[in-house]
Amino acid sequence: MIKKTFIILGIIVLIISCFVIFVLATWNKSYDDTPLPNLTASTDSAIIARGKHLAFGPGHCSSCHVPIDQIDKIKAGLEIPLSGGWVMDIPPGVFRAPNITPDKETGIGNFSDGQLARALRHSVKHDGQILFPFMPFQEMSDEDIIAIISFLRSQESVSNKIEKTEYSFMGKTLLALGLLAPTGPKTTPPKTVKMEPSIAYGKYIANSVANCMGCHTERDLKTGEFTGEPFAGGFRMPPDVYSKGYSFITPNLTPDKETGKIAGWDEKTFVTRFKTGRMIEGSHMPWENFAQLDSIELVSLYQYLTSLKPVKNKIEQIVFEPGEEFPKK
Repeated sequence: MIKKTFIILGIIVLIISCFVIFVLATWNKSYDDTPLPNLTASTDSAIIARGKHLAFGPGHCSSCHVPIDQIDKIKAGLEIPLSGGWVMDIPPGVFRAPNITPDKETGIGNFSDGQLARALRHSVKHDGQILFPFMPFQEMSDEDIIAIISFLRSQESVSNKIEKTEYSFMGKTLLALGLLAPTGPKTTPPKTVKMEPSIAYGKYIANSVANCMGCHTERDLKTGEFTGEPFAGGFRMPPDVYSKGYSFITPNLTPDKETGKIAGWDEKTFVTRFKTGRMIEGSHMPWENFAQLDSIELVSLYQYLTSLKPVKNKIEQIVFEPGEEFPKK
């Protein structure tokens, strides 16, 4: 009996060891065969201005790609070089936003336009490695991707070396098993998008630029997979270095009359709320960026959100004090 037990334990140890070896040997996959989009940066001032608006406004690049000790400058409305520094520690690993100024040693100065476009559209880095799906720009128009790249090229070059993202064993397992892979566009991205007050433009802002769905939809923090109804809220955001100990559960943005956060708002109330900016300290919502949205963007976003299918999903509590635990699901 003892001999059989040792044999069984030996087999289990062998299986575990083989699995660990498999994960460590295969997690660091290369996706460098992903095509580089044929998009080229411009020096046109209007295109650069559009890219700057996207980076500091609806695309909220500045909410992540700045040093942690300078985040208050962004909150104060200042426009500083995007030299990296944001950190998120979640089960798959410790993720760090890189320096995206034109510095050749620590930034994007040696990256091609195609490599930058591929990172935005296909979640593949310049070296062929995966980008965790934090950026929802896969369906962004060619015109807007060009604008962002053009703006990034125009910034002041800042030397700021950012440590690489570190995957946990869980993250490496997801990568090795193919459960975490680059996310590309599901349809052919548009060449351009008509900027006019419309549901269509609001849909574009919400899904392809501002990532409203990414936060206001329940999802698995381990894989990033969506598990709830789109825009119905319920995504749990634990405390991090930015939230000052506060935790949040995102509200339901669908027009359900009983449980929708903005269901009773008219257009003016919606626009005014965004222009008011931050009201809850520590909120993960990049209010400083979204306050920069122009009237066409805000009206379109309102029209789109109020056109969604109503989903009944009551979020009892949105803000949790430091030390206060989320309710059990």
